[in-house]
Amino acid sequence: MKLSQLHNYLINYTAISSSYFHCLSMGSFFIHTPTFLFLLLIAMAAAAAMVQGQGTRVGFYSSTCPQAESIVQKTVISHFQSNPAIAPGLLRMHFHDCFVRGCDASILINGSSTEKTTGPNRLLNGYDVIDDAKTQLEAACPGVVSCADILALATRDSVVLTKGLTWKVPTGRRDGRVSLASEVNNLPGPRDSIDVQKQKFADKGLNDQDLVTLVGGHTIGTSACQFFRYRLYNFSTTTANGADPSMDASFVTQLQALCPADGDASRRIALDTGSQNTFDTSFFTNLKNGRGVLESDQKLWTDASTKTFVQRFLGVRGLLGLNFNLEFGRSMVKMSNIGVKTGTDGEIRRVCTAIN
Repeated sequence: MKLSQLHNYLINYTAISSSYFHCLSMGSFFIHTPTFLFLLLIAMAAAAAMVQGQGTRVGFYSSTCPQAESIVQKTVISHFQSNPAIAPGLLRMHFHDCFVRGCDASILINGSSTEKTTGPNRLLNGYDVIDDAKTQLEAACPGVVSCADILALATRDSVVLTKGLTWKVPTGRRDGRVSLASEVNNLPGPRDSIDVQKQKFADKGLNDQDLVTLVGGHTIGTSACQFFRYRLYNFSTTTANGADPSMDASFVTQLQALCPADGDASRRIALDTGSQNTFDTSFFTNLKNGRGVLESDQKLWTDASTKTFVQRFLGVRGLLGLNFNLEFGRSMVKMSNIGVKTGTDGEIRRVCTAIN
């Protein structure tokens, strides 16, 4: 069950209950009280089931491994103190994992042609964090906590360490047994149009607001020059410097100095200029000012269908505001329930880098 379904249900339920009490106050009994109460009980049960996700629930390990979330949190904090780059690394890792075969930790498996070997995943920071947490959890609760859940929890803890808000992570995922490099091609890419991005998210049960919200995770972290340098040189004949016309001219000059045409393609550049280590809305401010590094990011502002969400996160007057931190947690819960394996499906790996 998705949170969006719960949201729609509650809207319908509110309408029904409001009508009932209105009829009651007018002396009409279109819905008899026993019947209404019975429907209310069913509704409450359905609502409770929906918020748990697709077989996952908050506090899944409360009896089998009550220290699980604490162990993961302490491990993330320890690694973050020596290498803050693990925060965006774990966030990207969780995203990349969920968009390929669902959130089953298939990204963690070693091998010659696994997801981990591909360009988008090979250089991610944070694999050692997951391995460390798994080692500690196996010592405390052998064969209980999945690698998929460790990654979901570690991602939440990473966002909190960069001053984002926390959220409750439903757990109970199991680990997948298949990891194929060829399937990473389905990930959203830096050159994707808005329509392509929308479709890729919709295919995973995520809507346009989720798209803008989750891409907002680029408020922390960096990208290599190779993924955006093409925007800086010979991109357009309509600009004096040949750069992407959607980019601020002074920002182009800044990026050209950092990423020369014949320079190091692997050099890392902040995706949220001026605030790359803090989870905030400055990423959206940069998009508004033509200072989005990735073409796919900047299109969130230049396309009218997604621009509205950016404006709402920025509190533009005349639009219903959205709290980015709050909405990010909600969208992450939705994303973290994509294609999860639960029950007897999948396995609980003994080590995260290999199937049992």
